[in-house]
Amino acid sequence: MNVQAEKMRSYSSIFSSTSFAKLLTEDDYTFIKSKVDRYDNKHIGKKFVTYLDYISYIYKQLQQDYQCEYIYKNTIINQLLIKEYGTQNTLAVNEFKVANSIADLVLFNGTSKAFEIKTELDSSKRLDTQLHYYTKLFKECYLVTHENLANKYLSTPDNIGIIIIKPYKGSLILEEIRAALPNKIDPSILMRSIRTPEYKNIVKTYYGYLPEMNSFNMFEICHNLIKQIPVKELHDLFVSELKKRRSNTNVLKFFPKELRQLCLSMNISIPEYNNLENILLIPIKS
Repeated sequence: MNVQAEKMRSYSSIFSSTSFAKLLTEDDYTFIKSKVDRYDNKHIGKKFVTYLDYISYIYKQLQQDYQCEYIYKNTIINQLLIKEYGTQNTLAVNEFKVANSIADLVLFNGTSKAFEIKTELDSSKRLDTQLHYYTKLFKECYLVTHENLANKYLSTPDNIGIIIIKPYKGSLILEEIRAALPNKIDPSILMRSIRTPEYKNIVKTYYGYLPEMNSFNMFEICHNLIKQIPVKELHDLFVSELKKRRSNTNVLKFFPKELRQLCLSMNISIPEYNNLENILLIPIKS
């Protein structure tokens, strides 16, 4: 790995929820300060002053030279969730488990949308399996990739939407080059992808009651009942149930655009962010 690539990879590791959690609880700046000391000490007081300034600085570097998964997710949040869909009636979920796979980002509003990210740094080895599961749970599924990889991924099934990310005026923009076609929900995949109280609530909401069951037969009884719910109604019940999950989606717009994906993954509240901001506004010492 050349020096510049190593530097960018090191930069990308800053956006770690584990490291930020430690920063919040222990005032541990090591994971940021180590990057400053190694790469950017000479820029203190010129290109940045505080830790928050530095995060903005490296985010711009990553946008230009190293579009890692964090940059993709954050761009989806900034451009699709906040600018296009709005957060008032939308729930965003980071890394949603779907049977044996994990969708990178999922949005629930009037429908359900899954986004699988394939950067220039990623392998496409498991992609077919991932998309197979996603299309059995979410109404719309999108593959988000770099513009240079567009032709490669246009070979995916026609029901998979394709969104490319590309440079624009010193930043990045998303462009849909193929629309997603609607999918039908599979009750078996649904049961393997949501929480026990959620599938029990779906049964109770649709049938008006929960039949007698115990921990041994609960899954089978609910599965049999859910299989009998018409597909469209089942999808609507799925979306309504998931939107009950605790989330900070509606306050993401109040956080700095560089940190929204991080705040989503940590489910940070406004008071928690205010505390984090105070920590990050401390000047960096050389």
